[in-house]
Amino acid sequence: MSAMKNIVILISGRGSNMEAVVRAAEAEQWPARIAAVISNRADAKGLDFAASRGIPTAVVANKEYPTREAFDAALQTVIDGFAPDLVVLAGFMRILTPAFVEHYANRMLNIHPSLLPLFPGLHTHEAAIAAGHAQHGATVHFVTAELDHGPIVNQASVPILPGDTPDTLSARLLVEEHKLYPRAIRWFIEDKLTVEHGRVITPDHPAGTPL
Repeated sequence: MSAMKNIVILISGRGSNMEAVVRAAEAEQWPARIAAVISNRADAKGLDFAASRGIPTAVVANKEYPTREAFDAALQTVIDGFAPDLVVLAGFMRILTPAFVEHYANRMLNIHPSLLPLFPGLHTHEAAIAAGHAQHGATVHFVTAELDHGPIVNQASVPILPGDTPDTLSARLLVEEHKLYPRAIRWFIEDKLTVEHGRVITPDHPAGTPL
């Protein structure tokens, strides 16, 4: 069994993916502890859920810092106080500086609501519908300095149905995100993920097999 690992989760709002991760960790008895949930917004609803589960919480308000670099430095100090093995971005609405990303290289995951490399950035549901695609999805990836371009861990897809709106598509996809993200995080904490030449080797995609 892998050694117990510390996970720090960053949120900006309701933190539904954070909730899914916490619930999975509890139900499946992961060899890990959710060491903290940290937000850049004091009014993030997800902080209440974390506190209700006995998880330490913290707020590092980006509005209190004059630059992105100053905010990221303060955030890094707070995160590192919890000795994380893995940092999980769960709806954390900040573009992170290269120095911050490098500090957590190969130990920071994000979930993005599109089938990357399609539709990086915001408004992915609108973009997928406007493009006339038959499928939309979500991607878990390691975070790199290039936004939404890090090595891909796993993906899930849903059909785009006639009459779909961004809201209906988002709601359908969120169900899949809540299964996809905990699975990727469990692989990490069980030492089942490796990054080789910019590609992630996973139990679903061992070395030498196509993605």
